[in-house]
Amino acid sequence: MTSPTLIRTLSVETLNIPLHEPFGIAGGAQDVARNLLVTVELANGTRGYGEAAPFPAFNGETQQSARAAVLAAQASIEGADAREWRRIAAILATIPGMTGSARCAIETATLDALARAARLPLWSFFGGVATSLETDVTITTGTIAAAARAASDIIARGVRTIKIKVGAGDPASISTRVIEHDLARIVAVRDAAPGARLILDGNGGYTADAALGLLNMLVAQGISPALFEQPTARDDLAGLAQITATRYVPVAADESAASAAEVARLARLGTVNVINIKLMKCGIAEALDIAAVARATGLGLMIGGMVESLLAMTVSACFAAGQGGFTFVDLDTPLFLADNPFTGGMHYDGGRIFLAQINAGHGVTPRS
Repeated sequence: MTSPTLIRTLSVETLNIPLHEPFGIAGGAQDVARNLLVTVELANGTRGYGEAAPFPAFNGETQQSARAAVLAAQASIEGADAREWRRIAAILATIPGMTGSARCAIETATLDALARAARLPLWSFFGGVATSLETDVTITTGTIAAAARAASDIIARGVRTIKIKVGAGDPASISTRVIEHDLARIVAVRDAAPGARLILDGNGGYTADAALGLLNMLVAQGISPALFEQPTARDDLAGLAQITATRYVPVAADESAASAAEVARLARLGTVNVINIKLMKCGIAEALDIAAVARATGLGLMIGGMVESLLAMTVSACFAAGQGGFTFVDLDTPLFLADNPFTGGMHYDGGRIFLAQINAGHGVTPRS
């Protein structure tokens, strides 16, 4: 007799969503979220949905490479039992050309289908510690005036933490002009939102010396960021450690922390204080292992994402709220999208994210 949780089909389709304006980081900008929608259908007819959100400026993944990875996994996943989702995740990790975003989408769709069939919300599946979070909202790279306007708009919405993208391209070519421009943008944000907690995100666009120079300038302006996320390049662990050792500001690893093994190494070397977990970097099973390593080694937890729709971001919110203990929350990219092709999922109210209304799976369903 066929198990009702057997995966009958795995399918993938294009999910292109325009942004209100380009989402810029140190490595480049994205004007359309060129993502993928992955659907898993079980033998009992239950469907689960996952999203792949590749971001070329972040790690080089593209919509094309993510689609190829999903299709490469199809033969291995169809016929598997969704109850064995950890075994499925392990299989995905062995498939040549597999990308983090494709792993995330397939694991999400599998878990969503399983949880919907069991009438279990994902926030409960991940632990049920809480059903709400408070997120920051990001100011992307751009002009000083644009940063000030964005800060005013963010505070007017009731958001209390602002994340500011800094840096530009190759850290080896970081210039005094770029540093002074970032300084002016940060000061403009502080002036427009004097009570806000500020997070800086370099996306690897600084050298250690340049980052320390910026921090010294901020001290002179009376600004103490709550966190500096990935100031130096992914492989520049010595630079990260140099900044962390000054204790000017807590330092988070993002690009440098894409697996549990990498996080274990960061902890062993004392490189950073906080780990930014993004399901889109590595999938859900690996992200759970990353969280476990971080907790065991005393590293703080942050939850973040790529340029994701309500679907993927709801899953990350369930992941963080369900487990608890995430000091930093950066789950704002649905606010940058000009369209929402889904119903259900998490609700925003200012900076608050609410999940209690989700009754099964992640609760997000395509409109068509």
